Amino acid sequence: MNVLRSLVLLLLVIPTLAEARMQTAPAPKLSGFKGEFVANLNEVQEKILELAESTPADAYAWRPAPDVRSISEVYMHIAGGNYFLATFLDIDAPKVGDLEKKFTKKTEVIAELKKSFDHLRSAANRVSDLEKPVKMFGNQTSHRGVLVTMLSHLHEHLGQSIAYARMNGVVPPWSR
Repeated sequence: MNVLRSLVLLLLVIPTLAEARMQTAPAPKLSGFKGEFVANLNEVQEKILELAESTPADAYAWRPAPDVRSISEVYMHIAGGNYFLATFLDIDAPKVGDLEKKFTKKTEVIAELKKSFDHLRSAANRVSDLEKPVKMFGNQTSHRGVLVTMLSHLHEHLGQSIAYARMNGVVPPWSR
């Protein structure tokens, strides 16, 4: 009877241990340009989201001048760029309308930012030919060039968001 109990217990524990091992196994690292792109995307996404989460909700309507984007509008511009730039990789953008006017509350803005990063990451992961030619903004480039433009756009607006945050007394979490 003890042997039977031990076998039953073993049969119950093995799948649990296997599942725990699968959950903790690191994802395989990408190498080359795609690996560098993903690492850079992870870093800039994390910083943008940390900054968005650290900024008080009542500061989301703040703008440095009357005709300049507000904090929420900058974040929604980032999201819109994530959707739009993926179209140059032959990935359709979701029908989201004018994000800058549609989402202004902190919780909505952060949720849409996260969705847009998922969309951008999915689009980038589907690129199989980095050298595939594409016309972007009237210039000839490649899918690799589109991915570089995506990162450039994100870093440009991360810098803008850092300036906006500091003007509102928010210290970027990673620089504390």
